[in-house]
Amino acid sequence: SALTTGAWCWYNNDSAGYGARYGNLYNFYAVKDSRGLAPEGWHVASDSEWAVLDNCLGGSLISGGALKEAGLTHWRSPNAGATNSSGFSALPGGYRFNDGTFYFNTTHGYFWTATDFNLSNAWFRNVYYFHTELIRNYLTKVNGYAVRIVKD
Repeated sequence: SALTTGAWCWYNNDSAGYGARYGNLYNFYAVKDSRGLAPEGWHVASDSEWAVLDNCLGGSLISGGALKEAGLTHWRSPNAGATNSSGFSALPGGYRFNDGTFYFNTTHGYFWTATDFNLSNAWFRNVYYFHTELIRNYLTKVNGYAVRIVKD
């Protein structure tokens, strides 16, 4: 949790219980690592690319619902407004806090952008089970969040 080099883990450090379903949680240094997280021809979405997606889906008050996987297979009830009309299938993989503890699996999905906010923080987007919003915020780069990649 204190590394300033690229690192990742599974939620609760449990590959069997969380790895296949929710994927990895990365610190921001992994997002910026010169070796890259994405395969050739792909990249981690920037803050401005997330903004375009948000706008195309009707704006931040409702776009979270269009991004979230519909139903309650992975999400806690009520999974408000979830339609997955975008085909994005956002899952509630939770996150790893900067002290190494894990939070919010089944209720929150956090996704790094590829954009720094400042030396210590970076932009991310998140969705919640209890509303339709897509939230934009920044936090410390040592937190562990999921990433979404887009084609170049």
